[in-house]
Amino acid sequence: MITLRPSDLAREHGISTQAVRNYERDGFIPPAERTPSGYRIYTEAHAAALRAFLALVPAFGHAAGGRIMNAVNAGDLDDALLVIDRGHHQVLRDRETLAAVRNAVSHLLAEPVPAPDRPAAPAPRTIGELAHRLGVTPATLRNWEGAGILAPARDPATGYRVFQAGDVRDAELAHLLRRGGYPLDHIAAVVRQVRTAGGTEPLAEALEDWRRRLTARGLAMLDASALLSHYLDVLDRARGRRDPE
Repeated sequence: MITLRPSDLAREHGISTQAVRNYERDGFIPPAERTPSGYRIYTEAHAAALRAFLALVPAFGHAAGGRIMNAVNAGDLDDALLVIDRGHHQVLRDRETLAAVRNAVSHLLAEPVPAPDRPAAPAPRTIGELAHRLGVTPATLRNWEGAGILAPARDPATGYRVFQAGDVRDAELAHLLRRGGYPLDHIAAVVRQVRTAGGTEPLAEALEDWRRRLTARGLAMLDASALLSHYLDVLDRARGRRDPE
């Protein structure tokens, strides 16, 4: 059996030996045996555990990665897989949300630009006109306003709601997302981002960055799965449940 020192594990990942000891203390790698003089003795199982944990962090986050390793080291594989399944489910939800928002933004960006010699059609200014344009009821628009999705001004003379071009854009975006089944609080967050970005073009750039980050996380999940699977194989051999290949 090959034995390793804390410095060997630390050097591989560019971390401190204290970090390795902390990971052992927190149960992310198995407890080390000790020499008669008290020095830790690490093995390939510890090295594989550390590789798996450090790969799990960018894939699932530090806390979830720790829970996965705690469960694996305690022999609770189903608990570990449950945390992994939840992480994959969240990424899937993020991808679905991203796709819906990108489709909505693409739709808004594809709105035809009027010719220079023809004035743009006036945007709906009343709640009834906007409701008719979207095919919803005025009560729906009032509900969206209550959820923070819409923030129309009021006519100072009549007190009626006045929907400007930006309000129409927000309503159309909300309508598309609502048809996709997204809850009002999520839609409100997206609309706020559109407003903060100053329009759909900056939001489209932000969504592309979100896509890149989701891709990176998905690839990190693949790497983490391979290293965790290898660690499980090492544990199986160490515990005598599987013959070495």
